[in-house]
Formats: sequence, C-alpha cells, structure tokens
Amino acid sequence: MGETTVTTTEEGREEAVPHPVTVESRPGLLGRLRAPRRPRLWFEILLIAVSYWTYSLIRNAVPEQRGQALRNADWLWRLEHNLGIAVEESVNHAVNSVTWLIVGMNYYYATLHFVVTLGVLVWLFRSHPGRYAATRLVLFATTGVALVGYYLYPLAPPRLMNGQSFIDTVMVHQTWGSMASGDLKNMSNQYAAMPSMHIGWSVWCGLTIFALASVPWVRVLGLLYPVATLVVIVATANHFWLDAVGGLMCLAFGYGVARLWYGTLPYALPKLVPVRGTGRALLPGKV
Repeated sequence: MGETTVTTTEEGREEAVPHPVTVESRPGLLGRLRAPRRPRLWFEILLIAVSYWTYSLIRNAVPEQRGQALRNADWLWRLEHNLGIAVEESVNHAVNSVTWLIVGMNYYYATLHFVVTLGVLVWLFRSHPGRYAATRLVLFATTGVALVGYYLYPLAPPRLMNGQSFIDTVMVHQTWGSMASGDLKNMSNQYAAMPSMHIGWSVWCGLTIFALASVPWVRVLGLLYPVATLVVIVATANHFWLDAVGGLMCLAFGYGVARLWYGTLPYALPKLVPVRGTGRALLPGKV
C-alpha cells in the first residue's frame, strides 16, 4: 500500500491524502542494450581501431580474382553504355587535363575519406552522445555488408580495365593518392571496387551533418561533401557510377539495421543521455 500524508485544511481539520503506489519499470536486457547511453572514450577508440583493422584485414584477404574482376568490369561498362551513363572516361580525361585539380583530387581521395568520417564521429561523441551509438551502428553495418559485396562481386576499377583508355591519375602525376596505386598497391585488394565505401561513408557523413548541425552553411557543406566525393572517385578512375549505387544500397542497409535495433532513426533519439548513476544529463563536450 502507498504511504499516507497528513495535510491541514483551511478549517484546521487534518485530512489524510494517500500517495499512489508506483511500480518501478525495469527494462529487460534487450531494452538496456537498446537504450542510448553515454559513450566511453577509451572503448570507442579501441572499437574503431579494431573494427577498421578487421575491415582492412578481411577486405584484403578476399581473393584477388583478377580474371573475374575484369570480366565484371567489362560487363558493368557495357551496362552503363546501354543505360546511357557511361561518361566516366570523359570525366577522367577532362579533369586529368587540369593538373592542379586532379592532383588535389588524388589527395582528396586518399585522405578525406578517413579524416571527415573520424571528424564526424568525434563531433557526435562530444555534441550528440545520445545519438552517437546508433549513428555509429549505421556506419559499422554499412561497412560490414560491403565486405560481402567485395567477396561476392570482385570488380576491377576503371583504371585497371583492359582495352580502355582510362588514366590512373596517381601513376601519371606521381601523387600519393590511392592505396591501390603506385608503391602501395600490394597492400590493398585492387579488385574490391564494388560497392564504393567512399560514397557509403561520405553520404553517411553528409546526412549526419545535415540532420544534426545547427549552422545553415555547415548543413549545406554536409550535402555537398558526398557530391564532391562522387566526382572525385569517377575523375580519378577508381570507381564507376554504379559502384556509388552499391555504396548507397549498403548505407540503406545500415540505416535499416539501426532502425530495427533502436526503433527509430538515429537522429530522432535524444541528444543528451543521463550520466550513469545520476539523474543529470550529460552535457555536450563533456567526456
């Protein structure tokens, strides 16, 4: 039974007012796992490092099926011709004729893929701790399903095709612009072009920035980033247009996994989470 509180009325009489009985709701294990919680810095650094190492290990362990990868590239190129979208070669040659532009794109391809993605993760960790885990899950699920694509559909990038005039812009301009060109080519699986994680990750960054940033011009930059990335991957002859479609499909899968697990999209979750053991919300920037 509930407790009783004695109150005094205006006439001086005492009146007993019962308090309702409340039953504390305790979520089960699944509910606790799904609940947004404060991310731990040391755990996130370890998780991201181990995950990327595992991703690279599995991606590069996929057999380099050169013959099949080249046949798949020829088939994909013919499909794009039939669809009327086979303009990658023209874009590659046009951009390559402007040295400063293509050199910049080579370095863009090599660096921003990692720098921007990590930057968005750090921003989420500091400013949106309640949405961090769900948004990170999207990224991890996207990358995980991409590994399946690399195994099932080996694909040579345009610059490695036989009988075509695509330019390997890293080789021509001697820039450090791709793990799959030059001196670094033996460290990476060159036939893992489908799906494009440059697109999967950049669209993840762009959508996250657009959905959560409060400054209008930053939100616009978020949308422009994947567009610029698409131009770069085509101009450097590292991907076909349809590789980008594959990256978007993987990202859609990632959002689907997060939606099923959390019951809503990551951006709809609370921005702040309570500090464990207290009722206070974790303020942005506090780790």
